[in-house]
Amino acid sequence: MTVEQVAEAAVPEATARAGREPFRTRTKRALAGAPDAPLVLLGNFEVEDAWAVGEVGLPSVGGASATAALVNRMDELALLLAGPGDHVVLKGEPDPDHLAHLDALGVGLPTVHVAESSDPLRTVTLDALDSPALLASLRGLAADGVRLLAHGTSSAEEDLAVATGLRSVLPDAATTKAVNSKVYSRGLCDELGIEQARGWACRTVEDFERACAEAARLVADGATVGVKDAYGVSGKGILVVDDPRRLDQLVRMVTRRAARSGDDRLAVVVEVWADKATDLNYHFTVAPDGAVTFDFVKEAITEGGVHKGHRIPSRLPAEQVDELAGLAERLGARLAADGFHGLVGVDALVRTDGGLLPVLEINARSNMSTYTVPLQERFLPPGWVALARQYPLVLDAPLPFAALHDRLGDLLPGAPGEAGLVVQATGTVNAGAASRAAGGTSAGRLHGLLVAPDDDALARLDAAVTERLAPIPAGATGRPTGGDPR
Repeated sequence: MTVEQVAEAAVPEATARAGREPFRTRTKRALAGAPDAPLVLLGNFEVEDAWAVGEVGLPSVGGASATAALVNRMDELALLLAGPGDHVVLKGEPDPDHLAHLDALGVGLPTVHVAESSDPLRTVTLDALDSPALLASLRGLAADGVRLLAHGTSSAEEDLAVATGLRSVLPDAATTKAVNSKVYSRGLCDELGIEQARGWACRTVEDFERACAEAARLVADGATVGVKDAYGVSGKGILVVDDPRRLDQLVRMVTRRAARSGDDRLAVVVEVWADKATDLNYHFTVAPDGAVTFDFVKEAITEGGVHKGHRIPSRLPAEQVDELAGLAERLGARLAADGFHGLVGVDALVRTDGGLLPVLEINARSNMSTYTVPLQERFLPPGWVALARQYPLVLDAPLPFAALHDRLGDLLPGAPGEAGLVVQATGTVNAGAASRAAGGTSAGRLHGLLVAPDDDALARLDAAVTERLAPIPAGATGRPTGGDPR
């Protein structure tokens, strides 16, 4: 990685546009060998659930997510990571009015392929495997040399590759699973001497007993501890403990289960919570030949361990960006040595004393931060700020994009270079509609990128969008009146 690349990483991608390839182009060059290589993108979010199968984690933490239907419709986020000449597989048809809106903004869109068999509780990959017509179309693309880029690779994505002939630009499922374990992440940092939160990687019940004994003493002195499944994601598979009696209870549950099953395996980590000022996510790409490119660092917004969005650009000083870029080189080289290539996001934080805790966990897959980069490059002017975030919705009727557009009105930009909310995807908006009881409500979510000239204007825009998306009555298409919040 050159000094110029590190320096560019400290500023918004739009600022560096003239001197650096767009993210989509350099990703294709790194992973598929050519900047214009056509890809089929697959948004199989929370692939960690597949990696966790067969692993022994925390008692009573696993199981199906209550928001599975909503998460599975995040597949639509892949629409804007792809570009003209690419293809995206989706669980359902995207809202045509949203596509028309993006087209009017000059966003080049990929070809969309929709599974003819769709179950809200299945990933897009499993839907595709159950859709003969879609599989036939994908076989045609494979014959033309189009390759597959999934969010992450599990056995289901390998099955899809076999069924269609699509060659993946990512490594096999076994390799991908191995390097995405939180136990692996701690071991890698120990090996490289990279600072991380005080903690313990537990591969057996005995490991867990020792870790909890040490952690209990720290908790008794006022520390908070997180106990995390190796493949937990988005706040799932994690327990936050501030009472040593809770750790004792966990140990009893784990030991009893092992005694019943005769299996003392475990895949969890126990970590002491650091004093946090700011969450971070930094991102790099590992090419099949081992070359590492540092892509960016963003401030992450989390609540209770659950991702909520990113502030762009980060406000890190240049020397800390350089530090993360150097760490990305070391982490990427080690991942490559273990057979991995692809996109990588690392969760980190800034302590309250201003220092970095550079690795909380390694996510060797696409990250939420990955999906907003092409939008940033198009809509974020130099010197401006952006907020990629999600807005919870409570709906008592389906909300089509036309009604959403009418409600948000002047808060939507008319062209790149204007302040406003760029709606990233609408599949999650009505994802809960099928389970809504008669006369009841359902939960939805709107993903978008807010763009404004400064932090004050960004906060006003965010507040205005939040207000207009507050519980929307059935059939409401109007929007509140008032002045421009920007």
